[in-house]
Amino acid sequence: MPNHSIARLPGLSLLLSALLAALLPACSSLPGQPEQTITVNIAAINDLHGHLEPARLPFSYSTANGKALQQAGGLKALTNTVEALRQQDPDTLFIGAGDLIGASPVISSLWADEPTLLALNRMKLDMAAVGNHELDNGKDEFLRLVNGGCHSRRPDQACQYRDNWSGVNFPYLAANLIDSSSGKPLTAAYVIKQVKGLKIALIGAVLQDLPSVVSARSLQGIQALDEAQTINRQVPELLAQGVDAIIVVIHQGGQTAEAFNSPGCSQLRGDILPIVDKLDKHIKVVITGHTHQGYLCKRGDVTITQALAYGQVVTHLQLQINPRRHQVTDVKAANLVVDPTAPTQPANRLSSEMEILLDDLKQRGNARINQPIARLAVAEMNKQANPHGESVLGDLIADAQLAATRSFGAVAALTNYGGIRDSLRLSRKQQQVNYGQLAAIQPFNNELVVVTLNGSQIDTLLESQWRGDSDEFRPLQVSAGFSYQWQAAAPQGQKVDINSIRINGKAIKPEHLYKITVNEYMAGGGSHLTVLTQASQQQPTGLRDLPALIDYIKARDQAGSPAGFANYQGRIERLP
Repeated sequence: MPNHSIARLPGLSLLLSALLAALLPACSSLPGQPEQTITVNIAAINDLHGHLEPARLPFSYSTANGKALQQAGGLKALTNTVEALRQQDPDTLFIGAGDLIGASPVISSLWADEPTLLALNRMKLDMAAVGNHELDNGKDEFLRLVNGGCHSRRPDQACQYRDNWSGVNFPYLAANLIDSSSGKPLTAAYVIKQVKGLKIALIGAVLQDLPSVVSARSLQGIQALDEAQTINRQVPELLAQGVDAIIVVIHQGGQTAEAFNSPGCSQLRGDILPIVDKLDKHIKVVITGHTHQGYLCKRGDVTITQALAYGQVVTHLQLQINPRRHQVTDVKAANLVVDPTAPTQPANRLSSEMEILLDDLKQRGNARINQPIARLAVAEMNKQANPHGESVLGDLIADAQLAATRSFGAVAALTNYGGIRDSLRLSRKQQQVNYGQLAAIQPFNNELVVVTLNGSQIDTLLESQWRGDSDEFRPLQVSAGFSYQWQAAAPQGQKVDINSIRINGKAIKPEHLYKITVNEYMAGGGSHLTVLTQASQQQPTGLRDLPALIDYIKARDQAGSPAGFANYQGRIERLP
């Protein structure tokens, strides 16, 4: 039979073609030819914190046309960025590295962050690692947000946007987060996604040091184990299932002075590195969060990324995977700026849906958000601490907390810098600060606690502001009547001279007892302020930080002396 007669047998021809297609991927490449790889694309965000509108924090970036971009992020622009990547590759995975909710602007927190999770549902998020702020209101509230329902610690917020909350459509993952009552993981440890015929495993984890960033009350019933150990424990099980790549998505991170979009950074430092160094050799990609940094780093053959915060940036990862070897052979990473001024390219229905959602949230929340509270002495107060460690806005907040708790015997108030989430800026036409602006500053609804400390413990508390080998300074903000000096060149544990600490103009005495107001997060030892847990007495007041601030500002306005500072008050002094 002539060779060309095969072409006359279409059934046989199709059968041979199918056999060849099935056999080729399983065969070794010809000598000298590289083995075939498949590209898997990932879009990653972290620390969104319910920022459905562009973050008001300064953002400096020059776009391709040379225009200076002052703000980045926002729900519509974030959707456009992710959808543009999906236009290039419909199989792009969209993931989050924790703190997608919590410490949120009022447009999300007004409804218990349900609008943010609703938006992520619509964007078809594939998974999220649990972050510390997902746990701000405790285990039960976290599980309610995940699984649905209306029974909440926040009845004035939960199920207020919609009559019922049905939960999230994506898995929240944390291999090392344990339910204390059962001894079992609170969530699944990993998920396996099928992408282009490949099995991509995503392991989630939260930072082990939860007690330093979550209040003791919110941590009741849960604990976090060693990150690397619990991640590595999943690897044999995943390999047995024939996964082609294992990616870690962890809410822990590091810091670097390099630009957020600088490829291959080499100066990364911080808590993430000891974790990465202990990871199983099969893990080549670690997507991080928590530190609000942007970086695209390499640690040996491991790629480590983070996408700033508040949806300002999306990390785009391109993984080359060898399906025969079940191996990641190459990783390219870029941090893409989420530009709210860019046109929707290409046009997509989802972006329009997000715009409608945002408009609805604004319309329904406007009355509460824009509710005038009182006049202020100045139109702007920055949360940024000066070189001494003092914040103008921190001064105001500490003063408000002291005023609220004087009846409990408090002589001073201290508040943690990390609890101040935004600066305060009134518009030109604005006569009074509104509820939304104050809620953005103090979103945690922390109870105020009056602790009884002796002078030596107050000194120890102030020394606790410096942490780690990097000499990192986390300045506490102090109320009127409290002052101290610290020496930058002194070693840790010896930076504050106890003789310089004064309350109402008098030097404190080591054995004398003082009643100091702090928030419940601090009172539970948060931010490594463990000396507060050793107070001889802790007196809960039933008062909350945001109402205390509102009441203080109102009272000052009514008395004809509006609150607020144009300049630092000199309560903290840094010596050479």
